[in-house]
Amino acid sequence: MSDLTTLDTLVPGPLSLAGHRLGTPQRAGALTMVPISGPAYPGIVPPRSGLKLTRVAGYGRVELSNGADRGVAIVPLHIGYVQDAAQNHALCRSAFLAAGQRLMCEDACCVQESQGGYLTERDQWFFILPLELRARALELRGVSDYGKLWRDIADLNRGHGLPRRGHLEQILSRRRGLLTQYQSRLEPQPGQLGALFFIEDRFAGLELAPDPLYFTEIWAALVCFAYGVAAWHADPARDAERQPPPEPFEATGLGELRAALDRDRAARIARIADRIAAVPTGPVTVQEEERYLRLRLSTVTGTHLAGQIVTDGDRAVYASLFARP
Repeated sequence: MSDLTTLDTLVPGPLSLAGHRLGTPQRAGALTMVPISGPAYPGIVPPRSGLKLTRVAGYGRVELSNGADRGVAIVPLHIGYVQDAAQNHALCRSAFLAAGQRLMCEDACCVQESQGGYLTERDQWFFILPLELRARALELRGVSDYGKLWRDIADLNRGHGLPRRGHLEQILSRRRGLLTQYQSRLEPQPGQLGALFFIEDRFAGLELAPDPLYFTEIWAALVCFAYGVAAWHADPARDAERQPPPEPFEATGLGELRAALDRDRAARIARIADRIAAVPTGPVTVQEEERYLRLRLSTVTGTHLAGQIVTDGDRAVYASLFARP
C-alpha cells in the first residue's frame, strides 16, 4: 500500500476520511481505479448476501428486505435490479434497513419504458446507475413518478448509438460483455473497502464501503456499470481488446526491469496525485435524510460533486460521491 497521501482533505464538508489511504492505481482503457484501504466499520449487512428485492408492487414501487438476523443494511445509492418477468427499477436514494425489516420504496424509477427487455436470466442481479444518470436521479429522490428517468435514459442510449428509448437494458445487456471486462482487468486488493475512479484524466467518483466484504459485493456493479459505461464511451478504442499493446520496457536484465517497473509505478502515482489535487471542490450543502441509532444518512450537493454519505459522528461509514456533469 502506497504512502501517496491521506484522503481527509479530498472531499469537503463533514466527511472525514482520516485513516484511509490510497493504494497503487490500476488502469483499464479510459478507466483508472485507485484502491482505498482503511478501518472497517462493523455491523453493516452487505448488499448482495443480505439485501434482497422482494417484490415490485407496480410501477415505481419496489420492496427491499434485510434478511440478516443482525446488523443494519445500507442500501447502495442508485442500486437497480434486473429480473425476469418484471419491470426493472432503480432507486434514486440510499436508505437504512434494520435486521428483518422490509421497506417499500415509493419513489423508485422504472428503467424499462415498456414491457419486455433483452435479458432472459431468471435470477435477479443488481447494478448501479451509470454515472451519466446519477446526478439527475439524485435530484429526483422523493418524486413519485416511475417514468421520471426515461428521457435521460433515452438520451444516454442515443449517445451510445442505440435507439432513443427509455430502456437501460439496451446498454446493460448489449454492452454487458464489454463492460464486464473492467471487472477482470481492475482487481480489488486485499482489505480494500473503497476506490477513487477517474475517466481519462477527470475525477469521476469516490466510493467507500463500511468494510471489505461490502465493497467486494458491490464491486462489479460499480466498475462495470456505474463507471464502466462512461469509461467505455470515452475510450477511443471502445473495446479493450483492440487497444495497442503497451511499449515494452527497455531492460537487459532482471534488475533493470525491476527499476523500470518502479519508475513506471512512481510516474503513475505522481499523475494520480496531480489529478487528486486538481479535483474541483468548492462549497457543498449537506442535508440529513435519515437516522439509524448513531448513523446519519445525508445528501451532499455541490457545484462539482454530489451523492450521499453515511457517517457516525465525523467518521465516514459509507460514501457514494460522483462528479457532476
